[in-house]
Amino acid sequence: MDHSVIQDALQEYKEGLGELERHLPEVARHYHAFTHACFTDGELSSQVKHLIGLALGVLTNDEYCILYHTKGAVDQGANDMQVMEAAAVSAAFGGGSAMAQAVTLVQDALQAFSGHTH
Repeated sequence: MDHSVIQDALQEYKEGLGELERHLPEVARHYHAFTHACFTDGELSSQVKHLIGLALGVLTNDEYCILYHTKGAVDQGANDMQVMEAAAVSAAFGGGSAMAQAVTLVQDALQAFSGHTH
């Protein structure tokens, strides 16, 4: 997948959040505060939390979450194998649809965000 497509998808998500903020500022503010708190270092590191988010995104077939949390995990220092292992755990639970995301979109996102080729 072209890296610009992945970047465009993340931009589309951010623009959608901007629209939510414009129409429902209080909802957006509370949502941002909640998610920020969820992904802040605590007993689990932010990196681990993004790997969990990635795994859940793969399991639920949520492409925006797959991209967002792959980027978050890589930005927090996750390596390719950590990302792929999180995706593989999802495939163990989610079967074929989760495996399809793990072997396509997750790998494309890793390539876009970490600069590695697979």
